[in-house]
Amino acid sequence: MANRIIEIAPLAFMRGRTLDNAFIILDEAQNCSTLQIKMFLTRLGPTAQCVITGDLSQIDLPYNQKSGLYRAMQILRHVDGIAEVELNVEDVVRHRLVKEIINAYEKSDKALREKAEKAEKSARKARGEEEE
Repeated sequence: MANRIIEIAPLAFMRGRTLDNAFIILDEAQNCSTLQIKMFLTRLGPTAQCVITGDLSQIDLPYNQKSGLYRAMQILRHVDGIAEVELNVEDVVRHRLVKEIINAYEKSDKALREKAEKAEKSARKARGEEEE
C-alpha cells in the first residue's frame, strides 16, 4: 500500500506469498475448490483485510466437485473475526427484469425439489419402507 499499487493476480500465483498491508478481494469464489480457498485464506498477513465474494447459485465447477466457498462458509461461520453477508434478490441492482428472472428460477428450483421429494417419498412407500 505504501506504493499505492493495485495488483491483479490469478489465484494460482498466491501460493508461497504472504499478503500483508493489503486489502484483498477474491471474486467468483464459488468456483474455487476447498484447497484453493484454504490456500488463499492462509496467505493473509497480520494487517491484511480480505473480502471473498461468490454466488452459490452460479457454481461452474464439474458436477462431482463441491464449491470451496460453500465448505468454507460452513467451517468458518463461528470463527471470531470472520463475518458472512448474504444478499438476496432485493439487493440486485441490474436491469429491472433480473429480479423477476431470479425469482422465476427460484420458483422453478423449488418446484423441482418438491417434485423430487414427492417422487422419493412415493418410491419409499412402494418399496414398503417406513417414513421417518
